[in-house]
Amino acid sequence: MREKRIYLSSPHMSDEGYEMQYIKEAFDTNWIAPLGANVDGFEREMAAYIGVTGAAALVSGTSALHLAIKLCGVKPGDVVLCSDLTFSATVNPVSYEGGVQVFIDCETDTWNMDPRALEIALKKYPHAKAVIVAHLYGTPAKMDEIIQLCSAYNVPIIEDAAESLGATYKGKQTGTFGKYAALSLVVLKNDTSRKYTGIRSERSKAA
Repeated sequence: MREKRIYLSSPHMSDEGYEMQYIKEAFDTNWIAPLGANVDGFEREMAAYIGVTGAAALVSGTSALHLAIKLCGVKPGDVVLCSDLTFSATVNPVSYEGGVQVFIDCETDTWNMDPRALEIALKKYPHAKAVIVAHLYGTPAKMDEIIQLCSAYNVPIIEDAAESLGATYKGKQTGTFGKYAALSLVVLKNDTSRKYTGIRSERSKAA
């Protein structure tokens, strides 16, 4: 007897048939590529859902993090403090701009960036250009301590919230604590069947 497969993300249409309606609407309004009213509307809904003023859909979480690194002004030789337990895409954009990653160890409660280790790193690298905090497996990092430390050194926070959309820290959505954040609905990261990757900014003009 053949075992039944459990698919990671099997393609399907909704029972209601929404997809055909949206495809027809895209053709009727001549919004075939690259963007249109649906993307604009989704960006507004995403921003409203997490409670920020602006969001922009991008092709990947890596692109979102790369844009955040650029907006933080990272140049060749600049130090960026990064979570060490994460996917490589969290830190690759630092290399794209010629920056230097300094990895911060995780703590055992959440497996996320350890504020105590971050404090040591900030004392050693007080002029770091940014801190990239990943919220691993839907569990928020200890943002109170991290924000306090980064504020003391005037270092912007970039949140990699690709795995934590919908998770909250003390009643507030992840992806809303830092200056910028990367969010995702990719099925490998969250239990969804749709994809969204984009950047969230505390300033609507940046998003």
